[in-house]
Parts: sequence; C-alpha cells; structure tokens
Amino acid sequence: MPTRSLSVQRSFDDLGTPLVDVTFCVIDFETTGGSPTDDLITEVGAVKLRGGECLGTLQTLVNPGRAMPPTICVLTGITDMMLVKAPRIEAVLGSLVDFIGDAVIVGHNVRFDMGFLQAALERDGRTRLSNSTVDTVALARRLVSDEVPNCKLGTLAERFRLAHRPSHRALDDALATGDLLHVLLERATALGVNGLDDLQQLPTLTGHAQASKLGLTDRLPRAPGVYLFRNAAGRVLYVGKASNLRTRVRSYFSSDERKKVGQLLKETERIDHKRCANAFEARVLEIRLIHHLRPRFNREANHWESQRFVKLTTGASPKLSVTKVVRDDGATYLGPIGSGSQARLVVEAIDAVCPIQHPGAAAVAVEGLRHRHHLLIDPLVEQMGALAAAERFEDAAAMRDRLTALTDALRRTQRFERLRAADRLVVRSADGIAMELRRGILTRMWVPPAPGDPARLAGMSITSRAVEAVPPDPGSPADGPVALEHADELNWVGAWLEQHARELRIELVEGTWATPVHPIPSFSRPGSDEPRPAAGRSRRRSRG
Repeated sequence: MPTRSLSVQRSFDDLGTPLVDVTFCVIDFETTGGSPTDDLITEVGAVKLRGGECLGTLQTLVNPGRAMPPTICVLTGITDMMLVKAPRIEAVLGSLVDFIGDAVIVGHNVRFDMGFLQAALERDGRTRLSNSTVDTVALARRLVSDEVPNCKLGTLAERFRLAHRPSHRALDDALATGDLLHVLLERATALGVNGLDDLQQLPTLTGHAQASKLGLTDRLPRAPGVYLFRNAAGRVLYVGKASNLRTRVRSYFSSDERKKVGQLLKETERIDHKRCANAFEARVLEIRLIHHLRPRFNREANHWESQRFVKLTTGASPKLSVTKVVRDDGATYLGPIGSGSQARLVVEAIDAVCPIQHPGAAAVAVEGLRHRHHLLIDPLVEQMGALAAAERFEDAAAMRDRLTALTDALRRTQRFERLRAADRLVVRSADGIAMELRRGILTRMWVPPAPGDPARLAGMSITSRAVEAVPPDPGSPADGPVALEHADELNWVGAWLEQHARELRIELVEGTWATPVHPIPSFSRPGSDEPRPAAGRSRRRSRG
C-alpha cells in the first residue's frame, strides 16, 4: 500500500491568490513507456508544498500487470520482481486523488504525467481531474534557459544545487521538481509574478526587449476595467477594456509578434487603468475614451467618423445618395451606417427594388425605410433566390451582400430609435448590478455592496456610482437620425440588451420601451452584429 503523510488541504478560487498561499502538488510517474494510451504507470511519487514548506508526500510502486521493458528496467532500476506484490493502479488512484485535492498540479513536463493520470482515471471509470497545472519545463525555458545547456531536470538540479537530485524514481524526481519550483518562483518575482495567473501566463511571455516593462503591470487589479497605454509625454497611445485588467495587459508581453504590438510596447512608459463594475461598463467607457482621446494605436479612433448616412429625397427629381451630413431638409435618412462602402451597398439594394427615377418609386422606398420594411426586403430575397435558381451564383452572392447591408442598417436604426424612445430605463442584471440608461446613454450604475461593507450591514441593497465622461443627450427619434458621436455606444448598448434580455429585469421605464412588432430579419453570419467581447508535441519527456 502507498505510504503517505497527511496534510490539511486548502482550496482556492481566485487565480490571483498570492503564490505563498497556493498549495502545489508535484507529481511524477515512472511508466512502461511514453504513450498514455499503450503504456502504464509503474511508480507514483507526489509531494505537497505551500509557502516553501513540504506538507506531505506520497509514494508507491504500481504493478502494471505486464512485464517491464528491459530498457525501462535499466533506466529506472525497477524490476518485475519489485512489482509483483505492488498494488494495481486502481487501488492507488483513490489515495492519489485525495492527496492532490484542489492543489495546483506541478510537473517537469506536466503534460506527460497528466496524460498518464487522466488515462488511468478514465480506464477506472473515474472523473478526469480539472486542477490547474504548472509546468517547470516551460518556466525554466522562460526564466533560466540562458544559464544551462538544456532544461532537463538533472541538468537543472546540478546547476542550481537542488537539495534533492532526480534518479528516475518517482518520489526523488517529484522532490527535485519541487525544489526547482521554488528556485523558479524566486526568479519569477523579478518579472512581477505574484499570483497564480501570472505564473501560468509566464511561459508565454517572450524574451523581447520590452519584457523589462512588465513591472508597469504590477498595480493592475484582477478586475474589470479599462487600461490606457501612455508614452513618456503622458499621451495616450492605446485604450482597451478587459474583464481581468492584469491578465489582459500582461498578455501583450506574450508571443504576439504583430509589429503594431511591438511598437506600442516600445513607446509605452506608463500604463494607467480605470476600474469598472463589470464588462458592460468597461466597454462603454472604452468607447467614450477612444472617441475623446483618439489614441493612435486604436483602429476605432477615427473609424466612428467614417460612418455614413443614406439620404433619400422626394419631389420632382428624387435622389438616393450617401452622405456624412444630416440636414433638416425633409429628406429621409437611414443610419449612421458603419462605413461608406456599406452605405453604397444599401443604396444599390434600394435601387434594385425601387429605381428612384421611376414614378412612385421614391414613395415606396420611403415607406420601406420608415415603416413597412418588407417592401424592400421581400423583393430582394426573391431576386436573390431567382439568381441562385438560375445558377448565377456570383450575382446571387452580390445581391445577398446588398440585402445584408440593408437589413443590418435597418436593424441598427431600429435599435437606435428604440433606445432613444426610453427617456429613462433602469435594468438589473443577474449579478445584482443595476444600470440607468437615458435615451440609450449609460448615466449611472448601482453595485451591490461587498461582504462586510457597512452599507450591506446596514441593510442597504445597493451603492451608487457615476459613469465617467457621460456624453450629451442624443435626443429622441423625433429629433432625427442619431449623431455620429453617439452611434457606437448606442449600437453596442442596444445589442447587449438584446443579447442578455432573458437575464435582465426591467425596474423602471420613463418614456417608451417596446420590442418591435415586426423584427427585421438578419442575413448576416451569426453573431456579426452582437457586442464584441469586448487570442503537436512529442509524447516523450525530457527529465534527465
């Protein structure tokens, strides 16, 4: 039976847990070969660590039920005679799983050991483990590869004079890996690693010249918010949003080789952040800051001004055109539409159904744009079907592009009108956060107090917070099309409300808040207009 020393197991939920408080379980298996599918475990070794202390060990030989390959016997010194009276893996798994508990599993090439462990659990009808893992091989390659000829466990043990030396026996190798883990953790702190998420992300960080700037991320919280990269003069270079600020910003120092990212990091001298209540607030604030600051590295910085309207005039000489300016001239305007090219497709779509120069066509087009959208959509669907039936597939695809552009623009405009008709709307999400929208613009939020907060203890259900940089009132639908500076926020807010409708509770409405009687169909690929979220190895291990 396995010999073991018991310890009190601590679990954790926060990946930002300080590493000194994280319980690690280092595992090592000796096996009959390198394939988890075809080979079996012959020895188990595990050691539990926390805060630099050993909390317990587990070791046992395992009878694989087959003869040991001679090469493995020579490598490990484990013989068939030694395994005759050893337990089968099925008798060991329960003790091993209990010993591991909720700890972070560590291994030197941890994929190798986890592959054998998961395969054994599956063969025994047990649930696979979902513990977080840390690979000391990957950490060593990131932190000390320039100091050693290779990252084999034996090489590293000799270079750093580890207290335990590997011997191709499970417990010896696990103890040596634990010693190595502590050496690597000390090295990692110099790169600003202080939580488990930092440690797991560290192997992906490249050794480029800007890695020294990782220290700029030290103050970033593991919380939703907006981050701002600034240059030496304090000018904002880039604005982004994240559900976890620290993890997202540190990912810029990963293996992303895009020229834009490298140049951004080269110019960055400071990284500021603005903490938000949730991802919804973070995205809204990101949009506002990009519009206001126009950061050079944000593609959206000037994109919003490239949006266009489709304009339809009536009278003796009706005209259908694309324009950037909306005037109080009695014309019908659709938009704003994402780009000039999309607006031109909308013009082509309307003209395909209602050639504007034909008598009465303009009146039909106006009615189709304002109220009876099917007057434009249904004929386009019929034309597209007829072209496909005639095997004119390129023409059918072009017609589909026009139809998609038209329905997207109509649905977007309908979304704007719906939001602007609600003078004040308060909704509460499933997590208890309430949001106040005035004509679609986020103006205030209420966040449930944290446990232990005096407000909670006093029986208060919410605390209030203002939303930064509230833009001017976008007006009502009666005031005409929405202005360009409001379009991005309104479109994102409207799409988010539609996507999360079943999870939200409406608490207050002033004005009108209603679902369209005749929703406009979508011909876009699934999810294309939804709010944006706000990126083979050998089985053989090298352990030396």
